[in-house]
Amino acid sequence: MITTDFAHGSPCWLDLGVPDVRGAAAFYSAVLGWDYESMGEGEDMEGGMFRKDGKVVAGLGKLTEEGARPAWMIYYKVTDADTATQAVERGGGTVRVAPRDLDDWGRMAQYSDPLGGQFAVWQPGTNKGAELVDQPGSLSWTELYTSDVAAAKEFYGGVFDWQFSDMALPGGGGTYTLITPAGLPEERMHGGLMELPKDNLGLTNGRPYWHPVFAVSDCDAAVAKVTENGGSVQMGPEDAEGVGRLAVCLDPWNADFVVLTPAQS
Repeated sequence: MITTDFAHGSPCWLDLGVPDVRGAAAFYSAVLGWDYESMGEGEDMEGGMFRKDGKVVAGLGKLTEEGARPAWMIYYKVTDADTATQAVERGGGTVRVAPRDLDDWGRMAQYSDPLGGQFAVWQPGTNKGAELVDQPGSLSWTELYTSDVAAAKEFYGGVFDWQFSDMALPGGGGTYTLITPAGLPEERMHGGLMELPKDNLGLTNGRPYWHPVFAVSDCDAAVAKVTENGGSVQMGPEDAEGVGRLAVCLDPWNADFVVLTPAQS
């Protein structure tokens, strides 16, 4: 599970880049029950924060990078963004945004892994990250779809020192790799790696990509809100044994995310 006492290598923040900030604010408010707090005024607002029950859960910004696809960017906590950058470069990754300070909030950097999967790091200052996780309407898991799980283990293990464990998927569906921060028990698992053929990674033309999993109290009701508000469903809703009921969704700009009603323990 993800908790707000963020450990090194655990997901601590996420933000969405889309061409239509106002439209995205309305979509996610409808689907996840979020309240949007703009950082600007008027039609030209560039972004802001999402809150759930008054607590900050994610960020939203206008997509400005030329050629970039609308997508969620997941940030992992590090003790030193410069050290993480060196590890990324040693592992064959690419620095997309060099480490930089955001006032006294913290220090961030963005990267691509050797196969092109994009992710980011956050070195906290006064801002530790999301204020609500692992509750309905908040981040509960992160997942990488990649064509080469072995390469992903080597790279991300070198950057974050993650612990990995493999489990067989039911029905002969292959292997799923679980991720736990270094030195923590399996109860603190925060994500997974799923190997798929490049042909199945159509959103990114074969490149790996990370996406968030949001906990919801009713998966089917959340999916209905997705489609009612211009989004679409790639898979589900369906039950996953021991996990819960989930669906893989796209927002109206084709940014992907998962909604999950966890299984009752």
